[in-house]
Amino acid sequence: MASHAQADTRFKRPESVLVVVYTRSSDILLLERIRPPGTWQSVTGSLKWGESAGAAAARELTEETGLTDLALVDCGRRNTFEILPQWGDGRFAPGVTHNNESVFCVMVPAPCAIVLHPQEHTRSIWLPREQAAGKVFSWTNRDAILDFVPPTGHA
Repeated sequence: MASHAQADTRFKRPESVLVVVYTRSSDILLLERIRPPGTWQSVTGSLKWGESAGAAAARELTEETGLTDLALVDCGRRNTFEILPQWGDGRFAPGVTHNNESVFCVMVPAPCAIVLHPQEHTRSIWLPREQAAGKVFSWTNRDAILDFVPPTGHA
């Protein structure tokens, strides 16, 4: 992977956050991406240059759901994965092939109304833990749901 010692701010930073939003009864919030259609995920987004992972998680949560002032938990997991062609497309600096992702979770009491970012997502759903884990397209998202959201009745 290319060194990030000298950040080229013309390109997207190859670091992101994944924020799993769940309820006391272990229902998971999923968002459907505009592109590609049918792609479901938790809250995700890239860090801006100079931004911490925690700040990015709070910003993305608000931007993608309208939820604010929630107690985000840093799960302590850092994933590295290859940037798929549909996500690269010249957005990253030449030679950047991998992304580093920090995982966060946040619990809300019950399913709540979500205000979607209209340029990013078409709809949202709340699903039981196992069903949500089976619906997300990313292995990192699936693993985060199964590893950090307790089974129903154990919250």
